[in-house]
Amino acid sequence: MIPGVIVCDPASEHLIDEGCYITEWSNSDRDAALSVARARVRPGTATRWHRLQGTTERYVVLAGEGVVEVGDLSPHIVRAGDVVLIPPGCRQRITNPWTDDLVFLALCTPRFIPSAYEDAEPETD
Repeated sequence: MIPGVIVCDPASEHLIDEGCYITEWSNSDRDAALSVARARVRPGTATRWHRLQGTTERYVVLAGEGVVEVGDLSPHIVRAGDVVLIPPGCRQRITNPWTDDLVFLALCTPRFIPSAYEDAEPETD
């Protein structure tokens, strides 16, 4: 880790293919052990099924409510203050069936790199 301050740009929020909006708070070689992103899931939407290879992820719910599905666990309602633990390679998605945005931090260890992402959405005929 290299000492310093990483300044967040709230205007950098962008929609990703996974189906949610992301603002990178910290994702740098300066701190390769951890990345922090703010994720926002709009009402009535869900992220795609996906997994991260070689990366542990934690969702820290800040606002709203959602339904998270992780691995073989039953769907679980999450709300502000809840933490979702997602081991490497574990299939996951989060849905927001309510009327307010669902906002959470995605903490990845080691830091998120695009090559770790794997789409796991079931194929349709």
